[in-house]
Amino acid sequence: MIRHVMMVVLALSATPLLAGGVQVRDADTIVVSGTPVRLQGVDAPELGTAAGRDARRWMVNYLGGKRVTCDLTGERTHDRFVGVCYADGNDIGAAVIAAGHALDCRRYSGGRYRHLETPAAKSRLRRAGYC
Repeated sequence: MIRHVMMVVLALSATPLLAGGVQVRDADTIVVSGTPVRLQGVDAPELGTAAGRDARRWMVNYLGGKRVTCDLTGERTHDRFVGVCYADGNDIGAAVIAAGHALDCRRYSGGRYRHLETPAAKSRLRRAGYC
């Protein structure tokens, strides 16, 4: 398992990450096979808020029992690699936004998730200034 992660770190987007166990930090950061991944283009509330804790809880339930893969972009932010991740083939970023727990971060998504934002999420979640 460690050998696989090291290969991913060196090859980045050439080799997708496969879940050997997924941890959820918050609704826009997961840890796949020991590698922290920031979901590209997803703006989720911080854990210090009730909305952030609800979003994390939703993400834990959504990912439970699913096979997770990530296509990394080669970019990094803080300690995380950036990528688009899939749960059983479904885009996790699209799912969390469509469920009303996050917003599209157009600066990084190119607007690909904007149509999935719910009216309720747009009215109660504050979009990050960098988006």
